[in-house]
Amino acid sequence: MKALRYLEDVVTLALVDEKCVGCGICTQVCPHGVLALDGRKVSIADINGCMECGACARNCPTEALTVTPGVGCASYIIQTWIKGKEKAACGSSGCC
Repeated sequence: MKALRYLEDVVTLALVDEKCVGCGICTQVCPHGVLALDGRKVSIADINGCMECGACARNCPTEALTVTPGVGCASYIIQTWIKGKEKAACGSSGCC
């Protein structure tokens, strides 16, 4: 989802290759297609598309994925869909 971006290169998503068993669950639950099944392992295909919702990490049976929700500001991204970019704000104070 190249159109959905907040801040580039601040996402906390990380993948430990050695822990990945290639089940692909993370690719199914990621709302932005950030992850891709590449052969028998998952890879991060679009890290800046991550809104840090945590769905991938919560559903990974081997804990190969980690993410700290908040830095990618899912709230801001969702608000841009609803209100438009000029009226969207991150967090309760309106700033990040």
